[in-house]
Amino acid sequence: GPARPAPPGEKPLRLIFISCAADAAFFEPVKQGMRDAAAMLGVACEFTGTPGVDTAALAALVRKAVADGYDGIALNIIDPVAFDAVVEEAIAAGVPVVAFNVDDHATPNARLSAVNQRLYEAGRALGAHVAPDIPDGAHVLFTLHDEGVSALDDRLRGLKDALREKRIVPAVLVTGNVAQEGAARIAEALRKDPEIRVILGTGQADTEAAGLAIERDFAGTGCWSAGFDLSPETLRLIRAGRIRCTIDQQPYTQGFYPVVQLTLYKRYGIMPANMDAGAAVVTKDQ
Repeated sequence: GPARPAPPGEKPLRLIFISCAADAAFFEPVKQGMRDAAAMLGVACEFTGTPGVDTAALAALVRKAVADGYDGIALNIIDPVAFDAVVEEAIAAGVPVVAFNVDDHATPNARLSAVNQRLYEAGRALGAHVAPDIPDGAHVLFTLHDEGVSALDDRLRGLKDALREKRIVPAVLVTGNVAQEGAARIAEALRKDPEIRVILGTGQADTEAAGLAIERDFAGTGCWSAGFDLSPETLRLIRAGRIRCTIDQQPYTQGFYPVVQLTLYKRYGIMPANMDAGAAVVTKDQ
C-alpha cells in the first residue's frame, strides 16, 4: 500500500523533473520510475525540459519552477557550471534540488544529492571489458549523441584512458539523438576510414546507431561495437551479435529515488544522499 499519501486537507507535494533531450527514448524508464514513486508516496510529479541541449533554457526552467511554486526539483545537471547559480537560488528559496542522470561532481554545486551512474568509472569499465578484443594501433570510432553533455565527455575520457596502452588511432563522431540518422552518419565514417573495425558509444542513441549501421551495411566485415544503455533495439542487436556489450545504468532508479528523496526531505527533514545507479555489463549471455 502507499507509504503515506498526503494527509486529508493537505495539498500534495508538487515535484518537477527538468532535463535536456526530455523526449529521448532513454528517459521512458526514468519517467516510469518517477510515476511509480509519485503514486506510492501520494505526490504530484511531472517531467519537462528542452528538446536538445540548451543550458540557458534549462536554467530558465529551474527559475520558472521556483516561481511556479513547485516543492522540489530533480535536475539533470549536464554542465558543471551552467546551473550553479539557479540551484543556489532555488535552495535559498526553500525549494530542494537533487540531481538525476548527470551530476555536477567536478565543481561545487549546492544540489543536495545525485542519483546517477559514476560516469568516468563507467567509461573505464567498458574500456577494460573490450580492451582484450582491440589490437594495438587499431582505428577506433568513438561516438557521442550530443555535444556539450558532461556525462558523455566523462565516459569518453574513461574509455580512452582505459585503452591508452593500445595506442589506438581515435576518431570522434557526434551522431545526433535519433538512432536511424546516427546509423547513416556512422556508416559514412566507416566508408571514409575502412580501417575502423571498432565503434565505441557513450550513450543510448549512438550505441544503437552503431549496431544498426553494422547490421545494414557492414555485416561480415569484422566490424563490431559496444556502448551504453539499454533499449529493446540495443538488446536485439546484442542478441544478433552486432553489439558486443552495453553498460546499463538502471534509468528507472534515476526517476524513482529523486521522488523518494525530495518527498522524505519535505515531509520529515530526512536529508537526501547520493546513490550510485551502477554500471552493469550486459552481454549476449546475461
